[in-house]
Amino acid sequence: MSLAPISPPTPTSPLLALRAAILAYLAVDATLARLMGGALRLTEEPPRGAAPVYALFGDAEIRDDSVDGARRHRHALGLTVFARPGSTRSAVDAAERIADLLHDAPLSLSGHALVRLDLEAIAVRRDPASGETRATLTLAAVTERLPA
Repeated sequence: MSLAPISPPTPTSPLLALRAAILAYLAVDATLARLMGGALRLTEEPPRGAAPVYALFGDAEIRDDSVDGARRHRHALGLTVFARPGSTRSAVDAAERIADLLHDAPLSLSGHALVRLDLEAIAVRRDPASGETRATLTLAAVTERLPA
């Protein structure tokens, strides 16, 4: 009798699952792609040599929010959109589109369920040294680990 190898379960971070779900959900929107120059450009690190408009996942924090035996996490997540030079509007338009898309979005997370996702703020700032404008979305979410 031959036994198939058993793969150990891969633990999925609730933060990484949330980021992946956001990325997958936003990737299919043609309007957002157009605002970013033809394709969704949302990454973890600044793309080398790429001109804006692009977005980066920013600072994040997850905290245990378990209740009644349910393993929950409360997330604070930043997402920053970088504007084309001389065009604050390019960042604001893309940030507003992301906010609209994520409002009541049916995100599918690997190993977790999305309980709630809220936009807390959009802040627009100009870097005094470079003159570059950025629009930062601050998101709050609650996820719950699914049973194995």
